[in-house]
Amino acid sequence: MSELMSSVDQRTKLVGENRLELLMFKMGTRHTFALNVFKIREVITIPFMNQIPGSHANLKGVTNYRGASIPVIDLRAAIKMRAKEGEYDAANVIITEYNRSVQGFLIGEVIRIINTSWSDIQPPPSSAGKNNYLTAITQIDINGTIELVEIIDVEKVLSEIVEYDTSISEDVLDKEVAVHLKGKKVLIVDDSSTARWQMRETLNQLGLEIIEQNDGLKALNLLKGWADEGKIVTDEILMMFTDAEMPEMDGYRLTSEVRQDPRMNNLFIALNTSLSGSFNDAMVEKVGCDRFISKFQPDLLVDVVQQRMRELLNSES
Repeated sequence: MSELMSSVDQRTKLVGENRLELLMFKMGTRHTFALNVFKIREVITIPFMNQIPGSHANLKGVTNYRGASIPVIDLRAAIKMRAKEGEYDAANVIITEYNRSVQGFLIGEVIRIINTSWSDIQPPPSSAGKNNYLTAITQIDINGTIELVEIIDVEKVLSEIVEYDTSISEDVLDKEVAVHLKGKKVLIVDDSSTARWQMRETLNQLGLEIIEQNDGLKALNLLKGWADEGKIVTDEILMMFTDAEMPEMDGYRLTSEVRQDPRMNNLFIALNTSLSGSFNDAMVEKVGCDRFISKFQPDLLVDVVQQRMRELLNSES
């Protein structure tokens, strides 16, 4: 399995080209699931785990991973999928990094890694309802058979185990600046309904009005639509927060497209993503984002909004 993941670092070049790689796996049902390779550190066989009394039902235990204690979550149970009796034997653990934390997910058989484009990734159908655990779906040819692959909303899974606090620290809030934020509009672009909720709950405390889009292409079309109508985009919204990885168009490509359009190239854009590290810093500089924030940090969200508002106030004075 280590050979399967050994070249993950080399695959980072796909991000920013509107491409991604997915690790496909099973969990004892006919469904095929996937996670983005870029968020996976390693796939290992099931390790020894210590049980924690009174812990969340979906937490199978805690294990030692490279000198650190990390939680291992039963992913099948977390997304409320039932396997037929006798047909599911957890076989592997996917070690992932989301929102500056490392955790393992208990899964079954690993199938393979596929290279695809974000343009081939689609949001879940509206008929799936609001309580599903998917951020996207795609179709893959597996041995001559077209199969539906479901990409899991890990942020939602984690939010049901770890409680996120959306409150703003008193020492972060600049009241002289915050008074100018009331009624201003901010565009949030993220495929995770949980991530959008977290940001909305935080920014609403500043009196901001939130416009939401769940993929990069929809956001770009919204911005271009305003420009086509003769509207000044920066009059419509104060700024845009965008996730890095989304169906149809990723946040890097979205930012690049905005920067190439003279009608909106001065829009303040913050990349808000569960990815982290020096790679993102390089991508921010390459595509022209104004700020990078690793999810989920309410105080940093507020700091970025206040930074943008200060810039506007200073330019007017």
